Amino acid sequence: MWNRRKQSAPYRSTDSLIGHGGTLEGKVHCDTNLRIEGNFSGEILCQGTVTVGEQGTVHSTIKAQEIIIAGKVYGNVTADQKLIMTGTGQLHGNIAAGALSIMEGSVLNGSVAMAEQPATEKSGGLTAAGQGDKTGKRSANKQSSLEGA
Repeated sequence: MWNRRKQSAPYRSTDSLIGHGGTLEGKVHCDTNLRIEGNFSGEILCQGTVTVGEQGTVHSTIKAQEIIIAGKVYGNVTADQKLIMTGTGQLHGNIAAGALSIMEGSVLNGSVAMAEQPATEKSGGLTAAGQGDKTGKRSANKQSSLEGA
């Protein structure tokens, strides 16, 4: 009991930040979330969420699971899951996204291509005649026979 080792906590990813007033140029590859409040030029490839804050300006192509734009983005963006543009967001480029949310006040100059999402459920069809719910019919028949007695 005393000699048992404590199991270490699972690896938790940390977020990356390009702060207000900071300028970065180049290519960013990250497995975590990325928030940009400063200026960035180059290319962004991210496995998490990329957030461009209200003070952020990005001249870049962005590819991520989810993208949130509250600042200015100049370049094409690809969101595997969804793209959210807030009321202060501006995008001057093309969008490829699984889902798209554009709030009133945002600016979009470019084209939009939506990826078709796979169906989450099988659609219900018509049941064949005589294959409906028989228990409902049986209880209705019993009820009507009781009323006749």
